[in-house]
Amino acid sequence: MDRLFEFVVNHYVLASLFVAFLVAILILESRRGGAKVSAQAAVSLINRDEAIVVDIRDRKEFGEGRITGSVNIPLSSLKSRAAELKKYKDKQIIVADKMGQHSAMAVKQLNAEGYANVVRLNGGVADWRASNLPLVKK
Repeated sequence: MDRLFEFVVNHYVLASLFVAFLVAILILESRRGGAKVSAQAAVSLINRDEAIVVDIRDRKEFGEGRITGSVNIPLSSLKSRAAELKKYKDKQIIVADKMGQHSAMAVKQLNAEGYANVVRLNGGVADWRASNLPLVKK
């Protein structure tokens, strides 16, 4: 640890560049997957703007509890089934997954298909459930 501190002091320019690049990479990666919305903001978008929720979990997880009115298109088949969302092209699309880990890939795929108004649910359905918001079971 002492050697690390000594290196940073002796090579402050290199250390500063490393920190700057690290911060730049983190910012770039966080923005790459699209904007995030909280569960409360998602409720507002659904109620006010009539946003549509696209649930990218598999069918089994979707059946265990889903956001009311959500459309289930698993991530593995999103590219081939993206045309099913054409009727929602003018609306806000909220992508939800289990815990918010895979929704960035779905947002990128939907953006590539021409959907511009796509955001992801921060924390996924787990955050929705933790916020005591209702889930429908089928």
